[in-house]
Amino acid sequence: MKHQRLLEQIHQQVGELIGQGEVASYIPALARVDPDQFGFALCGVDGSEASVGSADTPFSIQSVSKVFSLSLALQLIGEQLWERIGREPSGDPFNSLVQLEHEHGKPRNPFINAGAIAVADRLVSHCVDAKRSLLEMVSGLLDSPVDYDYEVAASEAAHGSRNAATAHFMRSFGNLDNPVEVVLDVYFHQCALTLSCRQMARACAYLANGGVNPGTGGRVLTERQVRRINALMLTCGTYDVAGEFAFMIGLPCKSGVGGGIIATVPEQMSLCVWSPALGPSGNSLAGTKALELFAAEAGVSVF
Repeated sequence: MKHQRLLEQIHQQVGELIGQGEVASYIPALARVDPDQFGFALCGVDGSEASVGSADTPFSIQSVSKVFSLSLALQLIGEQLWERIGREPSGDPFNSLVQLEHEHGKPRNPFINAGAIAVADRLVSHCVDAKRSLLEMVSGLLDSPVDYDYEVAASEAAHGSRNAATAHFMRSFGNLDNPVEVVLDVYFHQCALTLSCRQMARACAYLANGGVNPGTGGRVLTERQVRRINALMLTCGTYDVAGEFAFMIGLPCKSGVGGGIIATVPEQMSLCVWSPALGPSGNSLAGTKALELFAAEAGVSVF
């Protein structure tokens, strides 16, 4: 399979970058992760797959989970979700409080921390048990059970002062309906979802397939909703370097400080790369380069 050969080639090409950079250290449970790991997997809309390296090693997906929580919120609420959350790039760090004050507690987009916390609040309002509902959604995408890393979730909570400040700030503007501690509990657990590259590529394949899960044939979202999520991934999905990702890679991407990055090739495939060592922007160094090489060699781009 040509994609298998390409992934093997890319694995060799990024070898010198694997382990360069720093693992996320502000969450102690992430600081202990071995940086010298690399996995890359893809899942085609036709069900074909390819993978290399540590593609079956589970990792904490962190902010990549925001794609799943946003998808669940759109399932439950639809367009009303945007009354509380914007759709513009922030241009600031993912945990910045600056814009919230100027914009009266309304987050710029659902992929910065403030926006994801606002999404978690909506899930609390519309689910009997938001944490379980999110697990059930992701498990349904894979047709197999997944779980949270409860050590990571506890570590997130113990070192989540800035997220707590963000949530209280939004609540002061009336943009959170539920108690801050309840909303943050959902948010910290979603960040602690644990999946492998292979699982992530499969779980996100609906984003490349017009909202239909290729593995199960079930519809996850409408075509319009999927286009919107991919647009937000392209413009807001990789912290404050989304423009650079669009320029160098040309695909909708969503990254996390656990070192994972997903990417969508519409009507073709979903991709997931993971390498825990991060660059200055908080994105995986080796993972970013691997996606750049894949897009160039495979000739895929949304432009």
